[in-house]
Amino acid sequence: MSDSPSISLAKRRIVLTRPLAAGAEWQQQLTALGATVLELPLIQVTKQVNLETLAEVLGEFGSYEWLIFTSAHGVKYFFEEFIRVHEDIRALGLVRIAAVGQATAAAIQALHLRVDLQPKQASAEELAKALIEREAMDSAKVLVITGDRNREVLIDKLHEARTIVDRLVVYTNVETDLGADPVAAEFRRAGADAIFFASPSAAQSFFDQAAALKLGPKAQRPLAGSIGATTTAAMKQLGLPVDFEAATPSLQALVASLGAKLARG
Repeated sequence: MSDSPSISLAKRRIVLTRPLAAGAEWQQQLTALGATVLELPLIQVTKQVNLETLAEVLGEFGSYEWLIFTSAHGVKYFFEEFIRVHEDIRALGLVRIAAVGQATAAAIQALHLRVDLQPKQASAEELAKALIEREAMDSAKVLVITGDRNREVLIDKLHEARTIVDRLVVYTNVETDLGADPVAAEFRRAGADAIFFASPSAAQSFFDQAAALKLGPKAQRPLAGSIGATTTAAMKQLGLPVDFEAATPSLQALVASLGAKLARG
């Protein structure tokens, strides 16, 4: 966390709501800053691919001009299936790749693939805008790799530009049941200094499980932090407080924003 070296979270209790596998690196970095981390995964991400749809998509893969990823999960599960079928990543051919967010781009680059387009602001709206501004998308054919609960705004914007859009769902977000979770019990008892939300799905799960997460009379209400504008909008729509928002979609930016909020008191 080199861009915020002066920030200390000593004696602070931070709640992470990401899936356990995805949150491991965040947990390590927060612990290094002195925080006590409570991992409260509000969603579980699992692979879910309709094999018939996959076969149709791969059968006409050479007709796509753009391959669009909205999350690192999409990158992981799509390429697992792509390599299972083709065995050689060179079968991608000349398709160009677009990504929402740095984590998504990093997952693509880890496969030694170039990201041809990544908007500065990590949102589906900005990616659609960047594609349309870059070139005429009228009649262009693209494949959007996504999850079952992702917003349709990217596809809707591209349809408005007369783009031919195919959608391939490769994972599902399932709300975890926190009723008997010991970490949830500890959260209800004592609360925390802050809770980090990294997706609209996590915000929705928190809202849906309000009874299982209701704070006790002596618990500290945590400051609620959002990873970015899309998550903030979802939290506000659900009536959840947003006490601070990351300037960029990263843990470093979340910590910096939390630090500024704590300093203001």
